[in-house]
Amino acid sequence: MARVTVLGMGAMGARMAKRLLEAGHSVVVWNRTPAASAPLVDLGAVVAATPRAAASEAEIVLTMLRDDAAARAVWLDPKTGALAGMAKDAVAIESSTVTPGAAQALHEACRGAGIACLDAPVAGSRPQADAGQLIFLVGGSENVLRRAEPILLAMGSAVHLAGGPGAGAIVKLMVNTLFGVQVATMAELIGLAGRSGIDPAGAVEIIGSTPVASPSAKGAAAGMLAGNFSPMFPIELVAKDFGYAEGLAGQPSQAPLLAAAHAVFARALAAGMGEDNLTGIVRFYR
Repeated sequence: MARVTVLGMGAMGARMAKRLLEAGHSVVVWNRTPAASAPLVDLGAVVAATPRAAASEAEIVLTMLRDDAAARAVWLDPKTGALAGMAKDAVAIESSTVTPGAAQALHEACRGAGIACLDAPVAGSRPQADAGQLIFLVGGSENVLRRAEPILLAMGSAVHLAGGPGAGAIVKLMVNTLFGVQVATMAELIGLAGRSGIDPAGAVEIIGSTPVASPSAKGAAAGMLAGNFSPMFPIELVAKDFGYAEGLAGQPSQAPLLAAAHAVFARALAAGMGEDNLTGIVRFYR
């Protein structure tokens, strides 16, 4: 069994650490707010005071953090950052949804320190993390991935090498963009059905029986119709990821659908809906 450090005990990081503990790995955790780590102590996790301390004896150090700024601070702070505490034979894994530039910067910092690195964000949300069904989207070396793959498969059902440094981050933004555009489209269509005088639930059921409806779109529609907006993928994070994807696209004219969907989620964020699940945007169309 491996010595693994997980940094960031949010909704996803805590679930991933729990899966590692259940698989028998030795797990050290850290979170900016220490109380978030408490439930894992009962399962055998050790809580560290800083990312650097948490990483000091780890074979694998994995982060699941909010954004570029949080990831940069946790990895690269000269006093408390994880990278400064890692052994030379350890592997750094960035599983946060960050920009490709941030992922590439971490690869470069690790290279300078003589430490192997992967960017490996995930497709999947809380239910998939609970079930160990996450899909890892990996950027980096195939040789490094071979070392880390058994740990990733303790948390997920599939691991895909997308390319070199930053490739995992790019594919993750593509995945989130596709999902967000589908959700935004479904919200509009539910509103369109209601305004046209037909039953939205009936229309959605029919659409769901056709080949054009993805499982994600059908699931999102069910949540919209039920009025269930408990956060799985909160609007504030969707808006953040769309912003990252727009930055990757460069010009709005190169990604007009992305830009249009981003505007919807930005509107929801401005309306105070940031903590709601992304399906909450259906309220704009009722």
